[in-house]
Amino acid sequence: MLVSSVALILLSPLLLLVAILIKLDSRGPVFYRSTRAGTNYRIINMYKFRTMRVRADQEITSLASSNIYAKSPQPADSEDPATGSSTFLCSACRERGVACQQPLFDQNRLICEKLYLRENEEAAKFMKFRNDPRITRLGTFLRNSSIDELPQLLNVLLGDMSVVGNRPLPLYEAEKLTTNESAQRFAGPAGLTGLWQVKKRAKGQGPMSDRERTALDIEYAQTFSFKTDLFIMWRTLFSLWQKENV
Repeated sequence: MLVSSVALILLSPLLLLVAILIKLDSRGPVFYRSTRAGTNYRIINMYKFRTMRVRADQEITSLASSNIYAKSPQPADSEDPATGSSTFLCSACRERGVACQQPLFDQNRLICEKLYLRENEEAAKFMKFRNDPRITRLGTFLRNSSIDELPQLLNVLLGDMSVVGNRPLPLYEAEKLTTNESAQRFAGPAGLTGLWQVKKRAKGQGPMSDRERTALDIEYAQTFSFKTDLFIMWRTLFSLWQKENV
């Protein structure tokens, strides 16, 4: 809390300047409040400078195919001769030439239970878009420079987050990380910067898979210490500027 208090005081002129520029750049509030799941799935309101146009959250579904974490879909479908409707079968059912014995309905389509479970297991856990069309002109700079994250110092002051930790996740991402393994990442503190930010992403090595990111979050949750946090804070100074528009 002491660190966040001092940082907020020292950075107050910059914060005020950014707030004015956001109001001049686009219509909408200066701050964006995002409901997130932090330590032990505790729900918090995380604050950022607004970098997108108003109601951008409502456009997420239409951008799903541009998610950098998304895997290439491999649908398996066949037509039911009796009804003419499309059914989705797993490879085992198709090879046997039989209909699924435990069919499910998913968004008005009939789907094999095995395929449904596999798709949920392989589905991207995180969402991030390259060259996101929802971002404002000023928002691109604020994101690339990580200035948009500075209001989270208030979250640190309130005790919702630490300076270092695993990023609090939007609820639509957190609900996908409930297996015994992936849930371990929520055992560590929620933070402003963390291990995955200063590793592969900071080195500009291209997009990190959701499995790699989750593994780093779990590693931090299992090994975090004062020494580790000091190292991450030091490395963060060299990785504030993002090399990709994501």
